[in-house]
Amino acid sequence: MENRAEVREFLMSRRAKITPAAAGLPADGRRRVPGLRRSEVATLAGMSVEYYAKLERGAIGGASAAVLDSLADALQLTDTERGHLVDLARAADGVPTSGRRRRPRSAARTPHETLHWMLEAMTESVAFVRDAAQNIVAVNDLGRAFYSPVIGDGGRIPNLARFQFLDSASRDFYPDWDLFAQMCVAVIRAEAGRDPHDRGIQELVGELSTRSETFRELWAAHDVRTHGAGMKRFVHPDIGEIELAYEELRITAEAGLVLLVYTPEPGSRSEEKLRLLSSLTAEARPGGVRETGEPETGAHETTEHETTVSTADEL
Repeated sequence: MENRAEVREFLMSRRAKITPAAAGLPADGRRRVPGLRRSEVATLAGMSVEYYAKLERGAIGGASAAVLDSLADALQLTDTERGHLVDLARAADGVPTSGRRRRPRSAARTPHETLHWMLEAMTESVAFVRDAAQNIVAVNDLGRAFYSPVIGDGGRIPNLARFQFLDSASRDFYPDWDLFAQMCVAVIRAEAGRDPHDRGIQELVGELSTRSETFRELWAAHDVRTHGAGMKRFVHPDIGEIELAYEELRITAEAGLVLLVYTPEPGSRSEEKLRLLSSLTAEARPGGVRETGEPETGAHETTEHETTVSTADEL
């Protein structure tokens, strides 16, 4: 994920998505490339063609905030895409989003103990914490039961992206699998823009690019997104189909970690089902002792569409 290549491919992919009509420009016959020409983007952004061409070659280091804003306006970037462009420019300058240089990370992080306390206090919602490389590093009891297809019988704390693309069970758990796949890759792409030197993300992308054709195709699209909030459907082996609202919250005390909370609509059938799963979990838990979720090494390897027990490799 070399920065200059990332910048080049991101800008080219955004330029290709905009038609002349969408940009308010006249259509002037047949075009050799989809979307806008470099000269058209330069005109819309109020800069010379030579300077825009330099930016699109990946030389974005030193670009001012005004230049980035003008470029984002010309390319009609979403808020998430604008943030990604700023992240790429900061990385080109050697300054990550936090303003501090980061050391490469390879292993999943363990959150502080009080965060576990907070998770366990959330008894009516599915809640877990993930890191930038999609490792689930902490989870509450209901979340452990709900994500049992992901975690597996051994109680491992897995990687969401590996489950998505390398375990065929994900297609049963996620009825909207294609949408989930797009979201997963776009979130990873955004995280990679924030810290392109994160070894965990580099290793994850390298592995999935090698083992999953679907991941390779989605990664090449250069789409980015934040998880934010919304609704998702799941099919759980014990309670069937369920729809949950989700919220993603960044943990300010633990840079790179986010808290995801899934909650059913009050009074809905999904709420009844989640309560049933909660009661089954309470009955099955011996002595009410909380498991501690540490990533496990030596996971069963598989290729895309193969049936597996778990894909909880340690980064």
